[in-house]
Amino acid sequence: MAKSSQKLTFRGSQGDMLAARLDLPATPPRGYALFAHCFTCSKDIFAAARIADGLAARGFAVLRFDFTGLGMSEGEFANTNFSSNVEDLIRAAAFLREEYQAPALLIGHSLGGAAVLAAAGHIPEVKAVATIAAPADAEHVVQNFGAKLGEIETAGTADVTLAGRRFRIQKQFLEDVRSQKVTARLGELRRALIVFHSPTDATVGIENASQIFLAARHPKSFVSLDGADHLLSRQSDAIFVADVLSAWAVRYIDAADSGHVLAFPGPQGVASAAPTGLGTFQHEVVTGPHRLIADEPSDAGGLDAGPSPYDFLSIALAACTSMTLRLYAGRKGLSVDGLKVHVTHKKIHAKDCVDCENSDTARIDHFERTIEIAGALDVDAQSRLLEIADKCPVHRTLSERASIATTLRSR
Repeated sequence: MAKSSQKLTFRGSQGDMLAARLDLPATPPRGYALFAHCFTCSKDIFAAARIADGLAARGFAVLRFDFTGLGMSEGEFANTNFSSNVEDLIRAAAFLREEYQAPALLIGHSLGGAAVLAAAGHIPEVKAVATIAAPADAEHVVQNFGAKLGEIETAGTADVTLAGRRFRIQKQFLEDVRSQKVTARLGELRRALIVFHSPTDATVGIENASQIFLAARHPKSFVSLDGADHLLSRQSDAIFVADVLSAWAVRYIDAADSGHVLAFPGPQGVASAAPTGLGTFQHEVVTGPHRLIADEPSDAGGLDAGPSPYDFLSIALAACTSMTLRLYAGRKGLSVDGLKVHVTHKKIHAKDCVDCENSDTARIDHFERTIEIAGALDVDAQSRLLEIADKCPVHRTLSERASIATTLRSR
């Protein structure tokens, strides 16, 4: 499924502008998700990008952003801490609420997982939370400081090298993470929770997943990422998380309750269309209980997320012809195994159209229909099937004049 991605900015907890990316599905989102990356990482790390892309392909809009002082965001990392990260998450949710739709799903990777557990209670629209390789408590990150920990304690600040990059860590950061008791909040989470963790994670041990899972109340789920590393650097692991997460999340996220109605109700026999807000031409098409997407091809300026209006005409003629032939063959005992009907549409110059107002410049719609049938039929049966094809109701509608009455209604 095609999708689009938008670069955005919003103001973070310390007043700095934070860089964000919103991954959108090609169809109206079934819900919005907010992704928090791991400690000192960015929104563009492989796992975040791959999971967001996978969720967008399955109908979710995903906002991922760089915390203050990281990636493309403004601010000084040394002035941040776990609490400011949580506040950045809350600000990101407010941005979505104001500009798009509040997130119904929170996803956190590593320390970002601890952050979403802490932030969930401050975002009322959240219905489900997912953690990936998350520590049970924020203080776990202190293990990354190694021999520099004593210097931070005594001098109040030190430069720490993490993943080949130098970061300045202040004592206030240590004091803040040590005061956080994430597992203590899990009993009051009151949201569905899914925990992803690898039993071979060398950075955050599997015991953290056990602590999170045991502290949480139902509904809760655990998924073992057997063989995966902490950063989900193997593509198949990130795709697996996206697949499982999207399937799990729809159980708890009802788009109709989240402010965006995907399929407005309509009586049987009434076809309705409305713009989705994605792209220039994309529309949601509803008839009775059925929901479809209409769009234009990419070379025409669309997102190619669904058939074009003329494609739908060809679809109607092909389907109606096939139904009519199968019904006739059944009554007459004819074998039409492997029946297929192909229809193409184009406009041709109406040189021989005597009914056209200006026969020199007018064009008419021309449908070419090919009927395929497996097996041999005698000449009489073939001729009769061609005659029956022309009796298809949609064929008659397209080949005869139709009247269209239009009214304007305010709401």
